[in-house]
Amino acid sequence: MTSNAGAVDIPSPTRKQPWLYFWKVWWGHALPIFSRQISLARGCSISLLPSVILTDNNTMKNNTWLILWALFATTFLTTSCDTEEDTPEPATAYEKIAEGQTETAHLKVEVYATAALTTGYNPLYIALYDEAGKRVEQADIRLMPLMEMTDKKHAAPAESPSSEKAVAGYFPGAVVFTMPSGDMGTWSLTVQVQANGQTDKVTLPVTVQEPATPRLKSFVLATDGSKYFVAYLQPQEPKVGVNDMEVAVYRMASMMDFPAATDLTLELAPEMPTMGHGSPNNVSPVHTGQGHYKGQVNFTMTGLWYLHLTLRDTSGEAGNLYFEVNF
Repeated sequence: MTSNAGAVDIPSPTRKQPWLYFWKVWWGHALPIFSRQISLARGCSISLLPSVILTDNNTMKNNTWLILWALFATTFLTTSCDTEEDTPEPATAYEKIAEGQTETAHLKVEVYATAALTTGYNPLYIALYDEAGKRVEQADIRLMPLMEMTDKKHAAPAESPSSEKAVAGYFPGAVVFTMPSGDMGTWSLTVQVQANGQTDKVTLPVTVQEPATPRLKSFVLATDGSKYFVAYLQPQEPKVGVNDMEVAVYRMASMMDFPAATDLTLELAPEMPTMGHGSPNNVSPVHTGQGHYKGQVNFTMTGLWYLHLTLRDTSGEAGNLYFEVNF
């Protein structure tokens, strides 16, 4: 009998040596498949199967039962790997800022952010775990920030997760803290969760710092006394040239209610105060949803810039403010 180089010769089965035939088949063909599948740990790819089985076309052509055996071994291993549940690890860019058990202790809540909390817009990422420590991937979550001061309490603008399904294990939302923690008062964040037919919540203390460069401004309309908060979002890493710009605007309806302001008209006017000039080719932000306004700002050189914004309501009444960008 002739065989290809590197392949294992398999004698035709006879009644005198069925055991020998079985072991040569196992050792020469099925076992390599089995071993290679184990070595792939977690990848569990079956892409190596054809290259192993077809090492000797002449020998393997009629061994239908061997092919079925190899497929069985591969399927078994692949199925075993597929049923393993991987618990998503916190992304390296996320920082855990608070955690706690809900009031009935049915859920563990973890709150993550991309950096320490500051006055202004803070993206948050909520992770939930059940009593067995398994990740909860579907829930309706509401974020409720609260500032407790000596003589009063007030809330702050918040964006609860828009979807009941987790994204890579997390429920993304945001809170706009309107002042820092300190002698004047302390912040807490209540996370209300509705999952598996039950509603539960946990209140977590959080610390809010004042950023080096202010990222939250406010103005009051003279006509009706309405107060608005404007949070700076982008650009976070400014560069010379055209940059995407984004702000979020909220109206203070009461001490506990800060709905998104969706009907404003914004005008953008960049200024470089040290040089006494502005820049061309800017696009004033327009509303894109949930109180977010997006546009473009053109920086013609590095240095200190003022991003002047004029915000008008439907009656034409305006508020004026600016954000500093220095790079």
